[in-house]
Amino acid sequence: MRPSLRPAAPSKVLRLLAEKYPTRAAVESRLIYLQGQLVLPKGVEHFMSDLHGEYAAFFHILNNCSGVIREKVDYVFGARLSGEEKAEFCTLVYYPKEKIEQVTAARRATPAWYRENIARLLALAKLMSYKYPASRLPAMIPERLRSVIVELLGTRPEADAAQLAYQQRLLASIVQADAGAAFIEDFAALVKRLAVSHLHIVGDLFDRGDRPDAILDMLMEYPSVDIEWGNHDVLWMGAALGSEACVASVVRNCLRYGNTAVLERGYGISLWPLTTLAQRLYPDEAPLKAAERAVTVMLFKVEGALIARNPDFCMAGRRLLGRIDFRNVWAELADGKRYELRKAYFPTIDEDAADPYALTAEEREVLAGLRDSFVESPPLRRHIAFLYRKGSLYRRCNGNLLFHGCVPLTERGELREITFGGRTYAGRAWFDFCEQMARQAYLYREQEALDFLYFLWCGRLSPLSGREVRTFERTFLADKRTWEEPADPYYRLIDDEETCARVLEEFSLSPATGHIINGHVPVKVKKGETPVKAGGRAIIIDGGFCRAYHEKTGISGFTLISNSRGLRLLAHQKIADVRTALRDNGDIESVSETVELVSRHATVADTDEGRAIQEEITDLYHLLLAYQNGLIQPRA
Repeated sequence: MRPSLRPAAPSKVLRLLAEKYPTRAAVESRLIYLQGQLVLPKGVEHFMSDLHGEYAAFFHILNNCSGVIREKVDYVFGARLSGEEKAEFCTLVYYPKEKIEQVTAARRATPAWYRENIARLLALAKLMSYKYPASRLPAMIPERLRSVIVELLGTRPEADAAQLAYQQRLLASIVQADAGAAFIEDFAALVKRLAVSHLHIVGDLFDRGDRPDAILDMLMEYPSVDIEWGNHDVLWMGAALGSEACVASVVRNCLRYGNTAVLERGYGISLWPLTTLAQRLYPDEAPLKAAERAVTVMLFKVEGALIARNPDFCMAGRRLLGRIDFRNVWAELADGKRYELRKAYFPTIDEDAADPYALTAEEREVLAGLRDSFVESPPLRRHIAFLYRKGSLYRRCNGNLLFHGCVPLTERGELREITFGGRTYAGRAWFDFCEQMARQAYLYREQEALDFLYFLWCGRLSPLSGREVRTFERTFLADKRTWEEPADPYYRLIDDEETCARVLEEFSLSPATGHIINGHVPVKVKKGETPVKAGGRAIIIDGGFCRAYHEKTGISGFTLISNSRGLRLLAHQKIADVRTALRDNGDIESVSETVELVSRHATVADTDEGRAIQEEITDLYHLLLAYQNGLIQPRA
């Protein structure tokens, strides 16, 4: 029997594509546009981790794009501007509104000053816009002055005298219309958007610093960002969704690090009922210290109950309230040894009660009130929704693997098998299951999923924690040997190239070209530690943004830049605040280290975006053939 010569019927995909591109001309136009995009340089990716509420440091690094803008200013203006002039111009780009106010107060904001700086911003924006297709530029420009800025970007004064006159007249008209300040602010915003095409936050926005809410507000306005959840993030997610254990932990952390303002002013969560009860229970303590002691005991009670109903968490060794001998003032740990308590006063625990984990009526009332305040806080709900929308447990991006903590391993460096709910998981499957449970908590508020968020915060088997948390020992025991927190072998084996290769392969990435990018563990540079592990296959970018870590790490944080030339790590020695930057035109003091250089400049074709473009090109060619063969009729 002869095979049919009739062409196969077009697929549903082609018919849907034909709805979007109904003519051959529409298909051809799109193909030309996409083919051109593939040869543009790869966009700049900016990686940051472990911000921990340090808004001032985040604000400055985000504004200067980890030095990218300063490099572009040096390239564009070279010897035409002095070092002092370039420093002042950079400060204008970073903080345009504040700098204009300063210059105005000094009576330097003349028409010539506005024309000169708008012209400089225009030159800088033109250079930086060459990496982008022209069709994408308007969306990157603030809307209020978009049409004029687009017109300015299109001028070519170097090519024609008429074009030079046209540009000069536009600049003069801006100043005459008293719009110079607005144009500088919008041009500065455009430059910063052109400098970095995508921002990655590799976990831990919350705790220790006092303004995580302000950081999240800024990120919500950022044009292109993703977030890999850290253990501190999922703790706040759990608190906002109603987990009492997460609520108690969040409140304890805020009290311990003295940043209760984020609760009371940032999210409208009152601590007054807690402090009132605490002052009555611990009258000899300062109010905030008393509140910390009171909520800590509540935490250990609800944590004990949570662990009891979730044996798969393998956290039974953390149920220690029931191991206290109140009369002899000691506690027995999971290893069977007894240790002296340094604090023996527990007014909310009945020494003779059958259940030391039972909350008193007053504790239940206070904790329920705190829980309701977290759940009902509008700004917190908005921020948590953003974290779920832009966040995930891990991300594969342009050949790199991003996650906050660890991939649980055995001592031999093999993927650790973890049993939960009668099923066994390891590696990527464990990450996928953990993310499923985290999202289930958001969608359904089920107790099992809410408990799981607490496990992700501090569980030994959690990929976001990976260590045995010793909160009880650090709070109540004098022997500091009990404070040591055993960690997953991952943190030791990450410097082994074979281990890194195994992890990358588990997530379907190339061990030869891929990188693991982590946060979570501060790199102690002052002790000789390096963030670059396993010959560059793994990079730990937690350098201690948090001020509490600066003495330990010896620096003010790491950031990572990936551009068309490769990977560059920046160790920030000192981060200027806004006031210092404006007063001294101060910038970040950073040490740059090239982690990897590519043999040729990477293009969009080498990225995940490029692969998606190539798939669309293939589909469009099939549609074009369908039009040519008459399988689909073009529409007028």
